[in-house]
Amino acid sequence: MSQSVRRAALIVDAISARPQSVAELAAEFGLHRSTMFRELQTLEDVGYVRRRADGAYVLAFHLVSLAQVALEHLELRKAAAAPLRDLHEVTGNTLHVAALIDDSIVYVDKAEDQSGMRMYSRIGSRVLPYCTGVGKAILADLDEHRRDAVLAGTEWTAHTANTLTSRRALDAELDVVAARGWAVDDAEFEDFVNCVAVPIRGPLGVVGALSLTAVRAVQDLDELAVRIPLLQRTAAQIAREVG
Repeated sequence: MSQSVRRAALIVDAISARPQSVAELAAEFGLHRSTMFRELQTLEDVGYVRRRADGAYVLAFHLVSLAQVALEHLELRKAAAAPLRDLHEVTGNTLHVAALIDDSIVYVDKAEDQSGMRMYSRIGSRVLPYCTGVGKAILADLDEHRRDAVLAGTEWTAHTANTLTSRRALDAELDVVAARGWAVDDAEFEDFVNCVAVPIRGPLGVVGALSLTAVRAVQDLDELAVRIPLLQRTAAQIAREVG
């Protein structure tokens, strides 16, 4: 990949995380403001970013539409659509479907909690594999080589007091996940939520995961675990649809 293309992609990634000004982006990438402004103008010309009235740059609708097209072509998202909605009618909880795409895990579908509580996750965003239920459900089904690839570059940030912050601790938990067939996020990314997750397995191995999330004060892990058989049946249904 050429340096200019790589930099443009990283700028888009930075803006997707939060709106930023020319000065902020120039400082982040170590560029002169005029150079960053030209980069942003090019991205604006092709419809990937747009400049707000306050001067900050955000993603433009053309890039959003391209992302939607990419998601619509994912077989797992298509296969999960109806089963996910059926499951949501029963549980009412926030549900996520994540896909293993090359060496990344990405949220490909989501149903929000019927109470109106909104979670941080976004469809199309990458999953932090070491501190999420879907991430651990997928990692536990991978051989050592694939697990190494997915975890390459992990920063092991302690988001909460419960976050696993080493590969050794994670591998020990993944052994437990593999033995029992489901994973948990015990307030490991956000300290007020927890979740349970199960893998979605295709003929050649794990292709994704399905999770159910709740606010800890409303439903603890023991209460969520009651739903594991239902999650597993739904994951099996999705797997059959994937083929």
